Amino acid sequence: MPLSPAPISPLLSLHYLSRDTGPPHAAPAALGAVRFGRTASPTSVLEIATPVLGQTGDVLELWQTDQPVRTGTQGLLHYAMTDEVLFGAICIPDTDSDVGHYPGGGYDPLRPSLLQQASEQVYLAVFAALESLGYPHLLRVWNYFSGINTDTCGMERYLQFNIGRQDAFRKMARPFLADAPAACALGTHSGGLQVYFLAAKVPPLAIENPRQVSAYFYPDQYGPRTPSFSRAALATLSGQCWLFISGTASIVGHQSVHAGDVRAQTEETLRNIAVLLAQANRAADTRDWTLAALQYKVYVRHAADFEAVRSVLDAHLPPAAVRVYVQADVCRADLLMEIEATGCLPVPMAGV
Repeated sequence: MPLSPAPISPLLSLHYLSRDTGPPHAAPAALGAVRFGRTASPTSVLEIATPVLGQTGDVLELWQTDQPVRTGTQGLLHYAMTDEVLFGAICIPDTDSDVGHYPGGGYDPLRPSLLQQASEQVYLAVFAALESLGYPHLLRVWNYFSGINTDTCGMERYLQFNIGRQDAFRKMARPFLADAPAACALGTHSGGLQVYFLAAKVPPLAIENPRQVSAYFYPDQYGPRTPSFSRAALATLSGQCWLFISGTASIVGHQSVHAGDVRAQTEETLRNIAVLLAQANRAADTRDWTLAALQYKVYVRHAADFEAVRSVLDAHLPPAAVRVYVQADVCRADLLMEIEATGCLPVPMAGV
């Protein structure tokens, strides 16, 4: 049964479904679909190997529209688009074979890992497709790959991913500091590098959190390339205003806090989300962005921590706020959980 009401919005809507709805092309008005579950398998739905917590079976993340949809491929990239928004997905399956260290045990920039190469390849393909299709502005990107905290080739795989991603941004003259898209990067059980995204013809407004150092300004201790994402993004489409909150965790300044305490990390994460909502309200000159206006995807590193995380969220979020829990590794080994959130509000018509 659906986890959320599913009225079709004029342009774009997001739903989390717990029943098998089939591949994207089988669902009327489907723009894109991503399945979260215990294992990945080769189907036309992008499948992310992250077990769902708190319920039986997989969860389908479904993006829908009542606008005409056109689909196509460019190399490994699959896309579907309306006149205003584009959903794309790409997977490079062989990055899991990146094991071992180079001679001497150190990272060699002249011999990039498979994951680093794949990350650059994926983002170059995404940017090329957006330019050719006429949707130049990334709104939100989701990145998943296995072993995110594992050291291979002399460096943690998350840091390798950041190098490849930013190198692509640089080569294509894309903003990788201010005005970078909202994004997240999570560790899966298998499946290679899997990326999906939303893009549009008009740029979003990047939102930062004054409690945190912007990720793209992190100090050198977090790797030779900083993460290329904004804390959140506001996107205005026809009749809609979307808020995409990036993967948010228990970080103050640039440091992880509350090590080993999953409840305290969850509380801190909610404080960061509340600040982002305040920043979004300030930017949009509204008070409408609230915790109740969002849908939440909650990543929990250890399944044993699920009940603790859920109890904190149940105490702070209204019962009607949709939340989906999956087991996934967070980009820092000392972070036990992370939350992303997405919301859509109607844009008042002129004169109303």
